[in-house]
Amino acid sequence: MKKFVVFLVTIHLVGLMGCASKKKEESTVPPTTASEVPISNEPIAFDSLGSDSGKIPGLNTVYFDFDKATLTSDTVAKLKENAQWMKNNPRVNIQIEGHCDSRGSIEYNLGLGERRAKAVRDFLVKQGVSKDRLSIVSYGKERPIAMGDSEEAHAKNRRANFVPLK
Repeated sequence: MKKFVVFLVTIHLVGLMGCASKKKEESTVPPTTASEVPISNEPIAFDSLGSDSGKIPGLNTVYFDFDKATLTSDTVAKLKENAQWMKNNPRVNIQIEGHCDSRGSIEYNLGLGERRAKAVRDFLVKQGVSKDRLSIVSYGKERPIAMGDSEEAHAKNRRANFVPLK
C-alpha cells in the first residue's frame, strides 16, 4: 500500500512540474491576434521614482494652486489632451499620482494629494476614460520633483503625474 501511495504522489509531482514548465513557456509569449494594433513604436520612459513626470509624449503633468485640488482652465486643457491619449491607447492602465509642496504636515499633504488625484481621475472619467483603467496614489510631499523652498519649487511640486502601468 505504501508503494502505491508513493507511486501516486510521484506521478502527481511529475505532473505538476510538467504543468509549471508549460506555464512558464506560455507566459513568455504575449498573446496576439490579427486584430491587435500596437499602441506605439516608441518606448515609454520611466524615471527612478516610477513617475513619468511629463516624459511621455501626450501625457501631461498637471499643476495645482496652493492648498487646492480644483482644476484650473490650464489643467482642464491638458487633461483633455491626456484623455485623448488614453482613448488612443485603450490597453494602457494609468496610475495618477497626487503630489504636494513641502508646506503642511505629512498627513494633511497625503490627503491633499489624494484629493488632487481623485479630481483628475473624475475629470478623465467624464471625458470617457474608463474608471477601471485609472488608479490613484498620493505621495503628499514625499516625492518632490523640484528641491528648495522657493515659490517656483513649490509650484512644480503641486502636481498630478500619469504613470502607464504594465
